Amino acid sequence: MALSISDVAHRHSAFIRQQLEVMERLLQPSSIEDEELVRRAVFSVRNKSVLFERFVAQKDVLFTVVQDVRPAEVTVDFSQQLIACTCPQQNCCRHKLGVILGLYQYLGSVQEWTSNWRAQKNVHLKSLATERSPESWQRMVDEVMQHLLYGSKAIESYSISALLTTVHSKLQRYTPLEREWQPLFKLFMELAVLNKLWAHLNQTNSSVHNYYFEAAMNIRLETIQAITSELSTKSRLFATDPFFDAIQDSVRELLFEKDGQPQIRFQFYLTIWTDVFNEKNRYEKELFLLEKLHVNSDFPIATGHTLFYVLLRDSAKLNEQLSYIDTSDLHFYLLIAKLASKHYMEGLQILLRAMLLHLENFIHNTLAPQQRPPFIKEVNALYANIELSEQEAVVLYQAFGRYGIQPYADFLLRQARYDEWVALQQLYPSSISYLEARGLKTVVNEAPAAALPLYHYYALEELRQKSRLNYKQAIRIWKSMKSVAKKAGKMTYWTNYMQTVQKQFKRLRALQEELDKSNLI
Repeated sequence: MALSISDVAHRHSAFIRQQLEVMERLLQPSSIEDEELVRRAVFSVRNKSVLFERFVAQKDVLFTVVQDVRPAEVTVDFSQQLIACTCPQQNCCRHKLGVILGLYQYLGSVQEWTSNWRAQKNVHLKSLATERSPESWQRMVDEVMQHLLYGSKAIESYSISALLTTVHSKLQRYTPLEREWQPLFKLFMELAVLNKLWAHLNQTNSSVHNYYFEAAMNIRLETIQAITSELSTKSRLFATDPFFDAIQDSVRELLFEKDGQPQIRFQFYLTIWTDVFNEKNRYEKELFLLEKLHVNSDFPIATGHTLFYVLLRDSAKLNEQLSYIDTSDLHFYLLIAKLASKHYMEGLQILLRAMLLHLENFIHNTLAPQQRPPFIKEVNALYANIELSEQEAVVLYQAFGRYGIQPYADFLLRQARYDEWVALQQLYPSSISYLEARGLKTVVNEAPAAALPLYHYYALEELRQKSRLNYKQAIRIWKSMKSVAKKAGKMTYWTNYMQTVQKQFKRLRALQEELDKSNLI
């Protein structure tokens, strides 16, 4: 029976229309490259260069060849909803589009589809790129995003990363040739695209509180950090000033006028203000704008004031601002404290002391259990940079709860309180090998006599297991203990100690045999 492409097209019309809709969104009418791709795909259909070779009905797979400079094989798997091409071009290529249009001609008018697609073109992106002004660059983003954001439709979170990759691949074609302008162009586009995307997500009530969205934003944050690092090595031209002003406005809009994931938005804001801008007058201008700002934002504006008091090193205003802290905002203050630790130790002390009384409530009532260990590790590293009173130290490590045992042990070591460190390790036992990696060697070097009870404790723990393997481990611990006793000048104590051990456990024959072989006595 002869292959009827018309029957295949009608049977799978939903898939064909869906693929054509996807390609229509991916291809930008304002892009010269995409316009050429569509023109060549339509030409291949009209010129009968799309050859439908065979259809395997059992597997629902259509095999085609597109006669091009080099013939390309396109396979359409209707059962798996996939279309693949042998050419090296990723995503949408002229061969895939040619095959889909070749099938679509049995369902509708290819000419009408092409005309409708071209009618979406407002202005050529290339002409906007040559104008080189913040307004024309913004229009480029608007043009590309308008075509890809499906009007008022919500976006599935899992597709956001791919959508952003597509957008930036289209915009990168128009990157300026001059090296001084390239990182500035990339940074401008990153922030403008984020603003446009976030606005669309808010308008369509799309969820931003999920893994896929966070992963996509972390990729963009890493990209922006790489760009700002490159930008810091370039000399600034007078002609770039309007673009930096636009970036300042753009990142402020992202933080204060968008909703959802305020911590991620603040990281974008923080990156720009720490890596791109370093002029005092710009700090003062932004602070003035924030003080006059009245918006209904899920980001606390007072935290923004705190950031600029740190950047301006205004300790008096910082103290005044931190007289009241909302416990739920501690994540933001932690990021600001990390910034202060790099260049403003007085501000770091003010911040950390203001945060101290709120830590316990935040850790145990706001953070999820899996978030607590990394948060405590970060906080403890910051508090290690300042001198705490005894009372402040108690408040800090009490706030950590059971997650604070190791930070408190490190604090005792820094304070040279070795007896208390040893007592803590017996109260919360682990193992000798672990302790050797976490400070026991320091205690042995500085106060060997203080470490003797710890070796005794862990040796007895091995004896309680009552197996030869554990007895051998106890012997190893005692050998280490003997070295420590020798270093402490307590060999008489050591001899008496081992005689007592031998007498006390004389009924443990295997232990006695191991002791005889060990030469400990």
